Amino acid sequence: MISSITVKPKLRLKNLLDQNEVALATFATLPGSRAAQAVIIDQEHGHIGDTEMHDMVVAVSGSGVSPIVRIAGLSGILIKRALDTGAHGIMVPSVNTAEEARSAVSWAKFPPVGVRGQGSPFACFEHGWATPSEYVANANEGLITMIQIETKGGVENIDEICEVDGVDLLFIGPNDLALALLGYTPAKYTETCFLEAIDKVVESAHKHGKKVGILVVDGEAAKKAKERFDMVLISNDVRSLQAWYSRELKLARS
Repeated sequence: MISSITVKPKLRLKNLLDQNEVALATFATLPGSRAAQAVIIDQEHGHIGDTEMHDMVVAVSGSGVSPIVRIAGLSGILIKRALDTGAHGIMVPSVNTAEEARSAVSWAKFPPVGVRGQGSPFACFEHGWATPSEYVANANEGLITMIQIETKGGVENIDEICEVDGVDLLFIGPNDLALALLGYTPAKYTETCFLEAIDKVVESAHKHGKKVGILVVDGEAAKKAKERFDMVLISNDVRSLQAWYSRELKLARS
């Protein structure tokens, strides 16, 4: 469960969640520090490598926003690389079981809670600590571990997943969840099994004292989602560019 104690003012996302405020964010799929000002850095579906990830974490942190890295998959190496940049947390896609959730937490935490090794000279700066030793002493409390629920297995095992200590936030991936449950995406949000799956995740998360988030397509959907979710991600950079240019080109050609 996320602690109610504010660890450091620089950890903006954690502070918002601790204070039971809704956090708004978006996905960055394009590389570059200038494009990463208020986003979750997406290494699962984005065109972002290790070098770009380092640069983008610094850009996000330097702009007063918490950098979170969505890694490409459940891997101790990927978790270590992401957190060693100084990211304020990770998002792990397609978690299906409590065992997978425990693995993610273990790889994200230093001993005695987990098995993460120390070595990065960079992480302390993005957390507001003066030395690596201070970072290590405080990282377990300050880092946010998010896992994505976007499969049938994840929904079926949600109660066991939510019981795992160290999982801070359950993030619903609606597009992959729709594919898994309906065989198509996006969902129309009228499908009973899809809506029931979302309800089950939200109810289980809150029952176990976890935060819960979801991806939406626009500001209007985000405004509605804020009534129910602790974190709302609004689309991504590429989709936003497409939408803006489509709208402006239509206007220009009219």
